[in-house]
Amino acid sequence: MCSSDLTGPGVTWIKRGDRVSVPFNIACGSCRNCVAGWTSYCLRTNPTEGVDGAAYGYAQMGPYQGGQAEYLRVPFADFNLLPLPAGAEYERDFTMLSDIFPTGYHGAALAGVSPGDTVVVYGAGPVGLLAAHSSYLRGAARVFVVDMNKDRLDLAGRFDATPVNLADGDPADQIRDATGGLGADRGIEAVGYQAHDPTGDEHPEMVLDSLINAVRSTGGIGVVGVYVPSDPGARDESAKHGRIGFEYGTFFQKGQAMGSGQCPVKRYNEQLRDLIIAGRATPSLLVSHELSLTEAPSAYDKFDKRADGFTKVLLHPATA
Repeated sequence: MCSSDLTGPGVTWIKRGDRVSVPFNIACGSCRNCVAGWTSYCLRTNPTEGVDGAAYGYAQMGPYQGGQAEYLRVPFADFNLLPLPAGAEYERDFTMLSDIFPTGYHGAALAGVSPGDTVVVYGAGPVGLLAAHSSYLRGAARVFVVDMNKDRLDLAGRFDATPVNLADGDPADQIRDATGGLGADRGIEAVGYQAHDPTGDEHPEMVLDSLINAVRSTGGIGVVGVYVPSDPGARDESAKHGRIGFEYGTFFQKGQAMGSGQCPVKRYNEQLRDLIIAGRATPSLLVSHELSLTEAPSAYDKFDKRADGFTKVLLHPATA
């Protein structure tokens, strides 16, 4: 989130000084995918062969540097930027509109969360917690959040979700026990290919397998945790080439549906902005630290190591 400092001659709607939110997607607004609402798969903004969709500072998603900087050049600004009310109100909440809040909501949408549903979210990181928050916004009756990190599970309670600790046993068994043996109606994967067991060993299929067993037959699963076409550091040869073996037979037998992929931020960010203003959505509940840009490397290291208390850090470039 930022204020517009300088606009080029092709920008006619956004004015200098406007308070705006910048989606992490970079979209043209006029290609087939953008017109259909899939701005995360723009056909024009990424010159990388075979890859649709562009983003700031994301591998294979174009030549664009990261967005955590003092200044950011925004292509197709009239289309991409989301206007925000003037002033400083809702600053922390609006910051979440660039990525993690819409991504969490996208997970709930892909899973098909609807009123009265019981939902299980795997991963109590920022996206997972906001997927839980989004599930309630979409009418869920109960939401469970699975993780093995205590301070993250404690945060789940701020969003009225029920924490499920991996240390207490198979999470799929815990969910079935809590739902009378039926399983959750919807499941959201917010972990990704770097899922690992309590010993630290990586198992990219682990969360998908558990979700398939935790969600009832004919239920829906939304995958917003990142998976990649190649992972040279993977433990087995198949995973190195993006081939991840999971319980597809059980998935098919249970008649489940699965949606996945990068979030098209512009599909959701305007409505989520208005829910924040109305007091219905408070994504900033997960913020643990506010630091200067110069402190970012240390903050990232602590976040990556799951250091106590580092759950979501807001960076302030103006104080760098």
